[in-house]
This record gives sequence, structure tokens and C-alpha cells, in this order.
Amino acid sequence: MSQDRLIKLACAKCKRINYWSSKNKKLVERKITLNKYCKWDRAQTVHKEAKR
Repeated sequence: MSQDRLIKLACAKCKRINYWSSKNKKLVERKITLNKYCKWDRAQTVHKEAKR
């Protein structure tokens, strides 16, 4: 996995970076949002792509 493809996913509620993911930046231009489990909120919340 190339480093320039890695993105951080931060919780929209508590703003903590909980997950790392990868995306093809040539094909996907918009920011990714996923429903993921946040261990600090103890619930599934929206996780948005954070800045580098």
C-alpha cells in the first residue's frame, strides 16, 4: 500500500481519528464518509475523511 493513498477517518462526534483506510484518489475525488464504530462514543457514528 502506497503512503499517498492512505487516508484518516475521524469520528464526526468526538473528532478522534479511529481508522485508517485507502482510496484511489484518481477515481474518487469526493471525501469519504462511512458509518463505523467509535470506541469512545460506544456507538456507530459517521466517520469522515480527515485532513493529512
